[in-house]
Amino acid sequence: MIKQHTIITPYLVGDVHCYSGQIAGELVLFDTGPTTEEAWQLLQAEVNLQELRHVFVTHCHIDHWGNAARLVEETDATLYLPQRDVDKLQNHQQRLQGMMQVLLDCGFDQTWLNELRAEIDNDTVFPPFPKEYQVVEKSTVPQQLGIEVLPCPGHSQSDLVYRVGKQAVTGDVLLQGIFQSPLLDIDLQTFNGRFHNYQAYCASLTNLTRLRDCQILPGHRFGIESVDETILFYLRKMLDRAVKLKPYAHEQDIASLIERLFTDRPMPVFHTYLKASEILFMQDLLREPQLLKQALEEVGLFAALANDFKQL
Repeated sequence: MIKQHTIITPYLVGDVHCYSGQIAGELVLFDTGPTTEEAWQLLQAEVNLQELRHVFVTHCHIDHWGNAARLVEETDATLYLPQRDVDKLQNHQQRLQGMMQVLLDCGFDQTWLNELRAEIDNDTVFPPFPKEYQVVEKSTVPQQLGIEVLPCPGHSQSDLVYRVGKQAVTGDVLLQGIFQSPLLDIDLQTFNGRFHNYQAYCASLTNLTRLRDCQILPGHRFGIESVDETILFYLRKMLDRAVKLKPYAHEQDIASLIERLFTDRPMPVFHTYLKASEILFMQDLLREPQLLKQALEEVGLFAALANDFKQL
């Protein structure tokens, strides 16, 4: 049986959950919490770190993997990271240069880009990189332990779900009552151009609906009662926001669009980046609504959203 550990974070998303359990006779931890002393103390209090053998990360956002390097240094556990996160972290500067070019093409000026880069390129966003790790997708260990690894990109490029019997550790891909647009990034397979989170999410729906018979162990908030209802909540929010963005579906100067849409309040640099990510995500949907429609038909969910689609 997998146990939940809830850690307070300093981030807007609130508390984050890690999970641990004996699997095939070995102690396994899923995600690590942020790089705060409170998080480390909780892990020490609730997880037997002397017996810990494996640490699997769902995706490398700081609240989910912040303590990874410290666990490698202070325990005998092996760390497993998603392939796309390894690509991102090993090619940090190249990735940032690519992101800046994408944002430059979206109308943001160099001064704003410099401010964003300074905010991203620090240890409050990227914790220390672990000295030793294995790539989840290349390792035989999950299969040996009986852990099924399901790639579900969309929230990020790297999102992995870990299914153990009838339980599934899902990171941030299935959250109750939360809609969050995926962050803008470059394609980490090619390092050329923007990663299309919308297309990735549509493809991930097949794997997400394979979890219908599982107890979902999410990264934040509460457990969910229904995979389908959680997906439908997310999609209704997505479609509603896309409909509101229809007049701007083909606008390329995202920077000036954000200024026009949000004139009531100045936004911090990173919040503007979040809005740019959301707008591009919605524009992709507006350009290719059939992609989502086809994916929903394949998993049996389109009928529940047929009226929402009419608005597009």
